[in-house]
Amino acid sequence: MPSPFQSVDDASARLEHVGYLPSKAISTVAFLMDRLEKPVLIEGPAGVGKTEFARALSQALGRELVRLQCYEGLDEAKALYEWEYAKQLLYTQLLKDKIGELMTGAKSLEEAADRVAASDSVFFSRRFLLPRPILKSLTSEQPCVLLIDEIDKADPEFEAFLLEVLAENAVTVPELGTISAKHIPRVVLTSNNARELSDALKRRCLHLAIDFPTKERELAIVRRRLPGISEKLAGSVVDAVGKLRGLELKKAPSISETLDWAQALALLNADVLSPDLLAQTLNLVLKHETDVDKAKAQLHSLTQG
Repeated sequence: MPSPFQSVDDASARLEHVGYLPSKAISTVAFLMDRLEKPVLIEGPAGVGKTEFARALSQALGRELVRLQCYEGLDEAKALYEWEYAKQLLYTQLLKDKIGELMTGAKSLEEAADRVAASDSVFFSRRFLLPRPILKSLTSEQPCVLLIDEIDKADPEFEAFLLEVLAENAVTVPELGTISAKHIPRVVLTSNNARELSDALKRRCLHLAIDFPTKERELAIVRRRLPGISEKLAGSVVDAVGKLRGLELKKAPSISETLDWAQALALLNADVLSPDLLAQTLNLVLKHETDVDKAKAQLHSLTQG
C-alpha cells in the first residue's frame, strides 16, 4: 500500500532512492502536496525534469502513474471517458431476442421508442464506459499519481474543465451522474510556459518553478546515472553544457541530453572534452543546425575549464 511522506527529509530520501535528486524546494513541495492532498503546478523550460518528477513521485509513494499528454484540441472526451459504441452494438445484437420481446405489442413508433429509451440505463452503464486518464485516476482501485503533462498546450476551455476535477476530485458523467474519487490522486501538472495559465487554475495548486540545475547538482545527477564515467569527463561535460545554455539557442540542452552526451563520449573512450571532439558530437546535445553553428564558433571557450 502507498505510504505517505513523513517529512521533507523523508520525501528527499525516497525520491533519491528511486534515482531523482531533488533540491530542498522540490522535496518540500513533494511532502506538502502529498500531505495536503493538493495538486502541484510545475513550471519551467523543457528538459529540466518536470515530467521525471511525476514518475519519481509515483515510485517513491508506491502509486501507479497515470499520464495525460495535453495538446491543442484536447477535449473532455479524450481526457475523461468515451462510450464503447462497438461493445454496445455487440451487446444489442446478443440481446436482439429480448429487444424483439420488448417491442412486441407496441402500437406506434413513438411507443417503441419510449420502450427502448426506458432501457437506456442498460446501454449507458459503467460496463460500456471506457475510462480515459482523468476518470481512470479517480476510479482506480489503487491510489495513483495523475500527471497532466504540458497543460499549457491545451486550450483554455479544457483548462476550465479541469477546475471541477481539481477542486472536487470528482467528475460529472451526464448519463451516470457525479463520480467521486475512490482515492484522491496526487496530481502533477507541468507547463513549459507556452502560454499564461489562468489564475483560477493556479489558485487550486501548489506552485513549483524548476530551472536548469546548478553545476553541482547536474554533476551529481551524471554521477548517479552514469557511475562508470570518469570524474574528469563528467566535469567537463557538465561545464560545457552550462556554457551552452548561456548562449542564445533555439533549444537549450536538457538534463537528459547531458546524460546522452556524457554516455556517448564515454563509449568513444574520451577522457576529456577537447574542441575537436566537441565539434564532432555537438549534434548529440544540440538539435538545431543554427545552434550547432553558434556553438562551433565558441569551441575553445566551451572547453576551457
